[in-house]
Amino acid sequence: MKKIFLNILLFTFWSSLSAQIDRSIPIASDPPQINFEEPVSIDLKNGLKVMIVENHKLPRVSINLLIDNPPIFEGELSGISNLTGMLIGKGNTKQNKDSFNEEVDFMGARMSFSSQGGFASSLSRYYERVLTMFSQSTLNPEFLEEEFNQQKNILFDNIKNNEKNTPSIARRVENAIAYSVSHPYGEFISNESLENVKLADIKNFYEIYFKPNNAYLVIIGDVKVEETKKLVKKLFRKWKNDSKLDSKFSEKSNNNIITPKTPDQLGINIIDMPNSANSEITFQNLIDLKMSNKDYFSALIANRILGAGAESRLFNNIREDKGYAYGAYSGLGDDKYSKAKFRATTTTRSQVTDSALIEILKEIEKIQNYPVSEKELKNAKAKYLGEFVLAMERTSTIANYAINIESNELESDYYKTFLSNINKVTVEDVQKAANKYFALDNAQLVVTGKGSEIIEKLENIQFNGKKIPVNYYDKTGSVTSKPEYSSKPIGLTAKNILENYINAIGGNEKLSPINSLILSYEGQAMGSKIISEEKRVKGKFANRMTMNGNEMMKMVITESRAFAKQGPNKMELPTNMHTDLKKSLGIFPELNLLNNPNIKFIGIEKVGEVEAYVIEISGDVISSKFLYDVKTGLKIKEISTTNIGGQSQIQESEIGKYKEYEGILFPTIKTQSFGPQSIEMILNKVILNSEFNDEVFN
Repeated sequence: MKKIFLNILLFTFWSSLSAQIDRSIPIASDPPQINFEEPVSIDLKNGLKVMIVENHKLPRVSINLLIDNPPIFEGELSGISNLTGMLIGKGNTKQNKDSFNEEVDFMGARMSFSSQGGFASSLSRYYERVLTMFSQSTLNPEFLEEEFNQQKNILFDNIKNNEKNTPSIARRVENAIAYSVSHPYGEFISNESLENVKLADIKNFYEIYFKPNNAYLVIIGDVKVEETKKLVKKLFRKWKNDSKLDSKFSEKSNNNIITPKTPDQLGINIIDMPNSANSEITFQNLIDLKMSNKDYFSALIANRILGAGAESRLFNNIREDKGYAYGAYSGLGDDKYSKAKFRATTTTRSQVTDSALIEILKEIEKIQNYPVSEKELKNAKAKYLGEFVLAMERTSTIANYAINIESNELESDYYKTFLSNINKVTVEDVQKAANKYFALDNAQLVVTGKGSEIIEKLENIQFNGKKIPVNYYDKTGSVTSKPEYSSKPIGLTAKNILENYINAIGGNEKLSPINSLILSYEGQAMGSKIISEEKRVKGKFANRMTMNGNEMMKMVITESRAFAKQGPNKMELPTNMHTDLKKSLGIFPELNLLNNPNIKFIGIEKVGEVEAYVIEISGDVISSKFLYDVKTGLKIKEISTTNIGGQSQIQESEIGKYKEYEGILFPTIKTQSFGPQSIEMILNKVILNSEFNDEVFN
C-alpha cells in the first residue's frame, strides 16, 4: 500500500474533475456550411501527390507525408516496420543525429517519422529549412549499427513490460483471434521475431516499401503555393519510384491478404492472466465498411448512440446504472484493403465480468431490435456537429481529410457535405446499420483476466436461453486448454502464511525489539535518479520520493490522519482511504495483519514459475494482495488496487533477493510498475532503531 501515493493524487484530481463535466448536449439544428478549402495539387513524375493549402491565420506550417501502401505482412521479421520507423530521423547522410536534434530544438520545430511517412511542424520563418531537413531524413536515412541496437533494445523492453500488462495482451490476442496471426492485422512483435531482424533487413525493407508510388505530401499553413511547388520539386524529385511495387502486394506475394474466417456462432474466448485484478471485455466482429459506402453515415450514428461517448447507451448502462466499470465504449473501423472491426469494450472487476458482458450483449440486441428514439438521434447528430467544427480548426484534420479524399477516391465535396449526410440519417437507417454491422449471432467475445475468478461464471453464461460456448487462448493467440489451478491446502489459513513469513525473515524475537525502521531504495527512470525512502515507527509511516535530489512527493499515514504532499501543496486524504491505508501501519506490517479478521487466504498463483500463496485484504478504496513463496515463505509480490470515482488503478511490485541486516531479511530488489512501464529499485540503506524527529510525520 505504501507505493500508491502518486496514484492517489492523480485519482483524486481526476475524480473531482469528472464531477464537473457538463454532459448536456446542444439541440441539433440545420448543419452549417463547411468551408473545406480544397488544396492545390500537383503530381510529381515519380508518383508523389502533393497537396498545398495556404492558410495565413497563424505563422505556422505543418507537413504530413503518408505512404499509402496496402498492409505489409512481416512474418518472421515482425517488428521490422516499427524498428525502421524508429531509425528514420536518427541521422541521415546529410546531417548526423546530434546536429539534427540541436537544430530542430533551436527552431522550436517538431518532427516524427514512421516506416510509412512522417510529420513536421514549425514557425513559417523556418519552414524552408524544416522541409529540407524533413526530406533529408526521409529520403537519405543513415541506418547505423549503434542506433539499430539501441532502438532494438527499447522494443525488447516494451515486449517485456507488455507481457504483464493485461490491456496489451488483450489487444494482441483480440487481433490474432479476429484476423489470425497470418494476417498483417493479426501478427505481433515477439522476442523471437525481433531477434531475427538484422540491420540489413531494415535497409532492405526501406528500399522496397519507402517509395513515392502511393505517397501523399500535404503542406498546410503560412506558405505561398508557387514557392512551395518549386521547393517540393527540388527536394523530392529524385525520390525513385518502383514500377514493380504493385507486384509486392499481388496474390502471389507474401503480402497477399487472406480473407479472415467468420465464426459460425457467438463464442466466448478467454485469455488467462493470473495476476490481473481487472477483466478486459471485448465484443468484436469483422465488417466490410468503407468511407465510400452509402450507409457509412448511418453506421457512424448507430455506433455513436451505442457506445461512442459518455452519453451513449453502453456508458450509461455499465457505468452510470450498474456501476460495473469506469466506462464502456464502442468503435467502428473502416478499411479499403481488408475487413475492419466493430468493437464494444469495457474494463471491469473480476467479480462482475460475466454481468458486464451480458449487458453489452443486451445493448447490442436492443439497438438491433428496437428503433432508437428521436431524442437520441438528434443528440448524436449534435455531437458530430460540435466535434466536426472543432476538428476543422486543426491543420492535422485538414491534412487527413485531404489525404482521405484522394486515397479513398471520395467526391471532392465529401467533407463539405459531411454534416448534411449525417443529418439525413433516419431512425430506420440506424436500425439497419446496427443489424448489418453489429454481428450479434457470430461475434467473438474476448475476455482477458484472472481465470481462477472468472472462468466458472463465464462457462455458465446463457443468452436468449442458449449457453455460449467457451474457448481458451494463450497470450500469443494460440488455442490452448482450460487452465488448471492448484487447490488451497486443507487447513492452511492467512494467519499461518503470515506467521511463516515472519519466521522466514527473522522471527518475532528479532522483529519485536525494533522500534523504528528506515529503508531507502534507488532506481533510474528517464535518465534520472529516483530515491524512495520510507520511515516507520509504531502507528506512523512516511514515504518520501525524490528525483535527482528534488522532492517529488511525500505521503504520511498515522492513526489519526493521512495526507499526500507535492511541493508546497498538501492534500488530506478522505476518511475511507485513510481507514484502508492504516492497515499498512506497523514497523513490520505483517505483525499487525496477524490480528486483522478481514484478511483472507484466496488461493495459489504463479509468479513466473514460482508458486505463491495469495492473501487478500479488501477496502472501500484500496484493496491489497500479498503473494508469498510456497517453499520459502518469503513475500515475492504486492498488488494494490485503488478505486476512486469508479476508476481502478493497479500497481504491482515484485520483490526479491533478500539480504540479512542485523539478523532480519529485507528484499534488496523491488520492481515497481508504473502503468505499462516498470522501474527496478535497489535497496541502498537499512537503519534500525534510530531516532528521528517527529516532524517527519507532519
